[in-house]
Amino acid sequence: MRDGSIIAKPFQIRAAAEALSEVLPLGRPADVAIRAWFRANPELGPRERAFVADTVFAVLRHLRRLETLIDGRQPRRLVLAALTRIAGFNIRTLESALAPGEAEWLGELKMRTDQPDEAVQLSLPDWLYQRLAALMPADALADLGRSLLASAPMDLRTNALLTRREEVLATLHASGIEATATPYSPLGIRLRDKPALERHALITGGHVEVQDEGSQLIAFLVDPKRGEMVADFCAGAGGKTLALGAMMRSEGRLYAFDTSDRRLTNFKPRLKRSGLSNVHPQLIDSEHDIRVKRLDAKLDRVLVDAPCSGIGTLRRNPDLKWRMSPAAVAELTLKQRSILLAAGRLVKPGGRLVYATCSLLPEENEAVVDAFMEARPGWRLLDAPALLRASDIPFPDTGPYLRLMPHLHATDGFFAAVLERNPA
Repeated sequence: MRDGSIIAKPFQIRAAAEALSEVLPLGRPADVAIRAWFRANPELGPRERAFVADTVFAVLRHLRRLETLIDGRQPRRLVLAALTRIAGFNIRTLESALAPGEAEWLGELKMRTDQPDEAVQLSLPDWLYQRLAALMPADALADLGRSLLASAPMDLRTNALLTRREEVLATLHASGIEATATPYSPLGIRLRDKPALERHALITGGHVEVQDEGSQLIAFLVDPKRGEMVADFCAGAGGKTLALGAMMRSEGRLYAFDTSDRRLTNFKPRLKRSGLSNVHPQLIDSEHDIRVKRLDAKLDRVLVDAPCSGIGTLRRNPDLKWRMSPAAVAELTLKQRSILLAAGRLVKPGGRLVYATCSLLPEENEAVVDAFMEARPGWRLLDAPALLRASDIPFPDTGPYLRLMPHLHATDGFFAAVLERNPA
């Protein structure tokens, strides 16, 4: 998919179209749907699987633009349009894989010079384009939109409990993997490509975890210390939990709360290889669980990495923009407010509460923080970028909140607010 000079084979085109047919109902996350399709089609080799996955995700990123071009949602035509209009394949390299009449159709398609409106050009749904347009100038929105159409890089976080970033970089280079230090996170490493690392000794030995640089910075805002009592209130896959535990040098107590038994079960192998002994996964039924309430005013630090629309992760999860809706966002904001209020009760006087999302929408971000501050007097907002700079992280000023944008910082889109409870 990355090289338009490659001659695509008929079965590759057919496989990509079949996989796309499974994904396009968009009733479940695209990565889940395509993994299920791969399990049902085990005969594909690594190169064929990469071709299929890259092609399907290219279609999802550019879906609105491609649908406008071909006037419909036919999977095979979407695949062919993505290969020629997005990936740069020459029609000649595809000819052996084309059905009668498709070469002529592609030739006509490639010659089209229509100028769609900006929302179509950026492949954003109207509701999302309009909300983003209300936040920034047109040129900034165009830059953001184009960045969201790109594929995200693979970032790693060094497990400082077990190794140093310089040692990881040396090991990667010795393995023939090109990598560089990330500009902000002192633990981050950015890979040039996306090699299969699942069985690499750095992963199996717990020395690194795959984690976007922006996500790593959230953990630095929590800034947990050795011996403290800390909670990751919405632990999910556990990436930030592991980062927090390593910062604590595996001392103190770190709760990893989540409402999904499946997520906590999947987290356990990562926890085992991390070398951490201070992490305590806890399955809860909601933010009001009695196991949460027992910790009222006892914790030094609490992170709320809230469930959100995920708009900031469209480079990785392009299907979200087609599965999300204004009604779904409104429902999420109610949940976010309830979770933040419940988490705030756990923080002792003088303690810190960090609220974070991977959304770019103010109703999920500033509005949730404002509602918390209004309902819970006795808290103050800290300057998040200044806290990072105090930790020798050279992050620019984005106001009192941390705001990460793909087109400005080469990370996923993140928002974070740091709140401190007034001393008693």
